[in-house]
Amino acid sequence: MDDEFDALLESITEPLRARDLPALGAVLSRHESPEIARLLEREDAADRAVLYRLLPRDTALEVFELLDSGIRAELFAGLRDEDVARVFEALDPDDRAQLVDELPAGVAQKLMRGLSARERELTAPMLGYPRGSIGRFMSPEYVRLEPQLTLGDALSHVRHRGVEAETIYTLPVTDPQRRVLGIVGLRELVMGASDTLISDIMTDARHVRATDDAESSARSLVDAQLLAAPVVDGEDRLLGILTIDDASRILEDAEDEDAARQGASEPLRRPYLTTPVLGIVRSRVVWLLVLAVSALLTVGVLDIFEATLEQVVTLALFIPLLTGTAGNTGAQAATTVTRALAMGEVTRRDVLAVAWREVRVGALLGGLLGVLGFGIAGVVFGPPLGLVIGLTLFGVCTLAATVGGVMPILARVLHADPAVFSTPFISTFCDATSLIIYFAVASWVLQL
Repeated sequence: MDDEFDALLESITEPLRARDLPALGAVLSRHESPEIARLLEREDAADRAVLYRLLPRDTALEVFELLDSGIRAELFAGLRDEDVARVFEALDPDDRAQLVDELPAGVAQKLMRGLSARERELTAPMLGYPRGSIGRFMSPEYVRLEPQLTLGDALSHVRHRGVEAETIYTLPVTDPQRRVLGIVGLRELVMGASDTLISDIMTDARHVRATDDAESSARSLVDAQLLAAPVVDGEDRLLGILTIDDASRILEDAEDEDAARQGASEPLRRPYLTTPVLGIVRSRVVWLLVLAVSALLTVGVLDIFEATLEQVVTLALFIPLLTGTAGNTGAQAATTVTRALAMGEVTRRDVLAVAWREVRVGALLGGLLGVLGFGIAGVVFGPPLGLVIGLTLFGVCTLAATVGGVMPILARVLHADPAVFSTPFISTFCDATSLIIYFAVASWVLQL
């Protein structure tokens, strides 16, 4: 795959530099949509617009749907108004609603006004749901069935209405007020006897509410291994459908965001090589400033125990070991619990169970490392200092594991992103507390 993409890059370079449009069109026609999308994400805004305008209409839409959201919005700025209107009209309503969030308000309003009446009617209600809710990601294009239909009539209905639907593999069954009664799979519809009623074969529907959190709704769909799920309002009336494709994309974006924040930065939301340098700086600088300010706590602790360090200078040698061990232990616990929260294995009610489990895990880890630290430091620097190192490792591992396990749950209670409370803040917290434990143990054991 990489060899094919490298060949595409090599073949496109010269005609793109010379603006040889026929040659560019010929090269693009020999490649599939995923490769073209990957190519566009590497090019600058001007070249991207030139290449995109050379694509056939159907291919252009496929490629556009594969692009990252930030690239989509930037591409719109480089296209002619008629190209923008055509692409915007051709998008699925859920993709259109997500793109609106990336566009300047004035541009979004202009594009919405330019939509056909039907497409505007499908898209506008989705924009009324909060950002981050599943209502922004559902598709309002679906085929619904009624329980009194026979399978033969239902199949004819699907053939007639299914062309414009997002999916026909999962078909919601509703009453005349559009309240969801169940679902029917396409396999059951096709394989059953034509005179069988829908009510006889429908099964209970696992549905989500339009105002529910997008990530948790997507996770429930993926965990249940469903192809689609109905999206309903507060009275169980059908509003749309969430497909496995959209659910997978939501989870992928959420995982990218968590990974970035655990590394003390914000997600770029676009390919690295096409992100402006200032954009990368903005994604990192806020967290660096926060961590720099919070690290002053560590400096303050060292200042308080300056006299202790002056009496036993050897203590300074072990500070990196202890702070590093504490930070790593806390980060391990936080990462484990953050993932458990995302997977639904842990809830806010489990905070005491998590804390007790991490106390035991931290104590066992601290005991193992403490014995090792006592042995090595005791041989080199004497038993008293070895005892200080051993006891400190036991204490900091126990505390760091407990705090690291509880902090993501606390973040969830505060409606914050658990990833934000994991590695960056926990590492800084553990640095300071490990120093306090270290010097307290040293003062007690060495009688300083």
